[in-house]
Parts: sequence; structure tokens; C-alpha cells
Amino acid sequence: MSPDTRAPGAAAGPDAGTRAVVFAYHDVGVRCLQVLIDAGLGIPLVVTHRDDPAENRWFASVAELAARHGIPVRHAEDLDEAALAAAVRAARPDFIFSFYYRRMLPVAILELAARGAYNMHGSLLPRYRGRVPVNWAVLHGESETGATLHEMVAKPDAGRIAGREAVPIGPDDTAAEVFARVTGAAERVLRRALPGLVDGSLQLEEQNLALGSYFGGRRPEDGRIDWRQNARSIHNLVRAVAPPYPGAYAELDGARLYVYRTRVIETPGERPAVLAPRPALLLAPEGAAHVGAICADGSALALLELALDGKPLGVAEFALRFGRGPLFPA
Repeated sequence: MSPDTRAPGAAAGPDAGTRAVVFAYHDVGVRCLQVLIDAGLGIPLVVTHRDDPAENRWFASVAELAARHGIPVRHAEDLDEAALAAAVRAARPDFIFSFYYRRMLPVAILELAARGAYNMHGSLLPRYRGRVPVNWAVLHGESETGATLHEMVAKPDAGRIAGREAVPIGPDDTAAEVFARVTGAAERVLRRALPGLVDGSLQLEEQNLALGSYFGGRRPEDGRIDWRQNARSIHNLVRAVAPPYPGAYAELDGARLYVYRTRVIETPGERPAVLAPRPALLLAPEGAAHVGAICADGSALALLELALDGKPLGVAEFALRFGRGPLFPA
């Protein structure tokens, strides 16, 4: 007889008395919390984050959604581990869910869920375990990613898989565009998996971590362009950190030039007729529709959207500020 791989809990019909404590933030948090509300689960507690006033908040609010439905909210920044454990224990959860919550939950918290703890991750596990998986997938030029609902265990993103869905990544898509698709996939994955989680019938899939990868977080300074790379690699960095993320940047003549959108130049007639004698050079020829970049290997980029000192910088303004080139960015 094969081992029982059903989700924890006795096989029973959907039960409005099922209780879930939810740790959530960001758009995925909002959309997935709404799925639980729509399913009629009892939600005695939502734990979320206070918004950082220094951060560009471009996403929906979990706290606001919970408040509209009369769900008690606690903020992670107000709770040490003991207080958090006490709050979760008092809620008596059947399930704990984590939807883009920014902290890893300790095992002592996970064990308070009578029927299991589950996280929604923004990749096709076991690939891109860890932090900011959508940005990493775009940075590495992947053609797809997705959303995966999985059990939470001591090791990050390593538990059994309860459901997943792939989404495409186009060669010019930004991380924000891909994240919007992942958010939709996350909602659909949870809607499909939830009935089986509640009644105990859902079959879970073990992960083979040897087939995957793990990545850490990214910082704004990781957006610095390395002009020794080829055009495609620089293009992938630009779209991986394009707004609303902090953006890719280069130092040019003592100023910080932000590069928000690029295109790899693949048509020979469009490519500036000059090779880079150093790691890279920038050009703004008379009559050009965009600033051009010649990379160290001779591949070329069109720099389609630039900013300087927080203001958009067109090709004419670029030429006035820096000249027409060749210019050597740092």
C-alpha cells in the first residue's frame, strides 16, 4: 500500500467552522485572503506588516481588506515571538496560511496549526526558492515562472506542494508585469486547492530540492549596471528592477543615471557603427530616437526610458547634459 499523501486532517466535507490564521502582505496577500473569505473560512486573526513610509507602496493593503470584513489584525512589528505565539495559540487555527508575508515563520508557530501550515510562493518550486523569486526569474532571462502553494517546514520553501500554476515571461516583460500574472495564478491555485485542503482529500507532492535553486534578497544597490556584461544580460537586469522597483542605474559624469526601459538591438542597420574600446559606451547621435549603448562584447541596447535627479530624461536632454558621446559610464 502506498503511503498516505493527503493533506493533514481527517477527510471531511467543507466546513464553515474551519479556522485559519493568515499572515499576509502585498497584492498576493490581498487576493489570497479574499479567497479564504469567499470560501467562508473562519479567520480569527490576520498578521500583516506596517507599511514602511520610505517604501514606494504600489500594492493593495491586507489590513484594509481585513478591516472591511471585521477581521482582527495584528502587525508583525508589534509582536515578539512569544507574543506572536500567544496570539496564534489563542486563535486555535486549523490552518495557518502565509501569503507574501515578509518573515519566515518559526516552527513553534507552524506547529500551532492543527491541520497544517501553507505558504504561497512566487515561483515554480523547487526552482527559485527564497526571496523575490519573480525578480530573480526575470533577471536570469527565464521564459516562465508561476505560483506554488506548499507546506511550510523548517527549511525555506521546501515542504510538499499543494498546487501550482505556470505563467509566461516575455523577453521584454518587467518584473512588475510578471508579478501581476503571478498574483492571478496564486489566487487560482488557492481556489483550486482549498476544498481539498479543508476536506483532507488533496494529494501533496514531495519536492526534490536537488532540481531547484535558492536565492537571497536584493537591495537597491544591486541595480547597478555592470557594463562588462552583454546587452541581453543588462536588458534583463533593467526589466527585473524597473519601477515600481528601485531601477537599474549607472554613474555618468558624476551623476546617477537611471535606466528604466531598454530594448536589445538586433537589427544590424539600427546598431551604431562603433565598437566599445572600454567595457561600454553611450551615444546620443543627432536625430536619434533613443540613447544607444554599445556593450563590451559589441552587442547593443536602445535605452528607451531614462531618469536623472528623479526627472525623465529624453534623448535631447541627455545630449544637452552629457553631450552626444561616446561616453563611458561607470
